[in-house]
Amino acid sequence: MKALLPIFFSVFLAELGDKTQLATMCFAADQQCSKWGVFLAASAALVFSTLIAVLVGDQFAKYLNPKHVKIAAGAVFVVIGIWVLYDGLKMS
Repeated sequence: MKALLPIFFSVFLAELGDKTQLATMCFAADQQCSKWGVFLAASAALVFSTLIAVLVGDQFAKYLNPKHVKIAAGAVFVVIGIWVLYDGLKMS
């Protein structure tokens, strides 16, 4: 239970403003689409993609040291952050 809040906020912040959210906003802006339908479809897609991540992560844990996975994931996030910052500065 201790991990629920950090997991929630990590995923919530990671999803804000990403391509998936922008695509969902475009569907919601379409007057022919039901807003509840867009919400339910997008929610189901996130649930199923999360299920895949959990199942794959569980398999990784059987073969890889979780500490090494956390270090690698952290390094990837740092590299992506530097790349985004560099790209943003280059555009200025």
